[in-house]
Amino acid sequence: MADLEASISSKPLCIALVAGEASGDTLGAGLIAALKQRFPNARFIGIGGPRMLAEGMQSQVPMERLSVMGLVEVLGRLRELLRIRRELVEFLKQEQPDVFIGIDAPDFTLGVEQRLRDVGIPTVHYVSPSVWAWREKRVLGIAKSTDLMLTLFPFEEEVYRRHGVAVRCVGHTLADRIALTPDRSAARQALGVSQAAKVVALLPGSRNGELRKLGRLFLDTAAWCLERQPDLQFIMPCANPERRQQMDAILAESGLELPLTLFDGQAHEVLAACDAVLIASGTATLEAMLFKRPMVVAYRMAGLTHRILKRLIKVGHVSLPNLLAGREVAPEFLQDAATPEAMGQALLARLLPTEERVATEQTFMQLHQLLRRDADQCAADAVAGLMRERGHL
Repeated sequence: MADLEASISSKPLCIALVAGEASGDTLGAGLIAALKQRFPNARFIGIGGPRMLAEGMQSQVPMERLSVMGLVEVLGRLRELLRIRRELVEFLKQEQPDVFIGIDAPDFTLGVEQRLRDVGIPTVHYVSPSVWAWREKRVLGIAKSTDLMLTLFPFEEEVYRRHGVAVRCVGHTLADRIALTPDRSAARQALGVSQAAKVVALLPGSRNGELRKLGRLFLDTAAWCLERQPDLQFIMPCANPERRQQMDAILAESGLELPLTLFDGQAHEVLAACDAVLIASGTATLEAMLFKRPMVVAYRMAGLTHRILKRLIKVGHVSLPNLLAGREVAPEFLQDAATPEAMGQALLARLLPTEERVATEQTFMQLHQLLRRDADQCAADAVAGLMRERGHL
């Protein structure tokens, strides 16, 4: 089918994508690679990160300019974000891509999708906003912007079908890439970590704002744990050189003497090597789940943002493992509840060889298998199907 589609294309396809953060960059890179198998001469434009660029995409602006979270936090960058979106829409209207794919970042990408759909460009949204958690009526707006919704998780499909939106669950590319049984020994060897050590991974986030709110808190929690279990070792991946520099500064300012090793990237190796994880709520919790690592989840955001979301959210959990499992399999500590003592106690408990730990790992294995759907190929099939339906193939 891929060879046939490639041979009958009368002109090179132009496929536009926008990703706003590292997790979207991973999804986008996998999708581009799968689309290139079908359409070797296709051109990829829009906004993407280093993984998408490595696949040959041309990005109009650095992806990091879109990486901002929170209702209040966006306000400080609103003028810049609106300018980038306006200029991107004008560029894409001129280029007339055969399809536009907005990857997550709904506050940015859905607006682009609507403007492009209004001029006849087919649109796809990849990664459902959390409409099942708060403001389900947002689906009505999504229906005006998006020809096809690609969801990561099976439970998300029903809400779109209920509102008549074309939807397909494709699973998650990380579930396909990460081994069902990660090799802890090989990961420790690659990182230079002792095979006998009791190792805790610290993942306070990949954004500037996350590190400002959680970096010192995670270090204080590590210190609290170390006082009670002096043989612990800590490892932390840094998403990029800027985050490494920021974390070095936070560590120096803290004055703490911790057996902590920072790594440039290598988040997957860190997760594979550790015994338990202290982690910021977000996509990284899904990765920790796929590595079958017991975790403690924390998050802090601007007070006003939290107060607004607390009134709107109708589900009892925020982290993906808990949402997928339908119950708490990873304790969550949000806002003022995120203290070194509370998180430290939960973290030390997850280092013990308890029946709860075994049950958690079994649950994570079941969820991993549920999400293994060959996501990159499924997403590419769905995008190709939409282009074919709209006469672009």
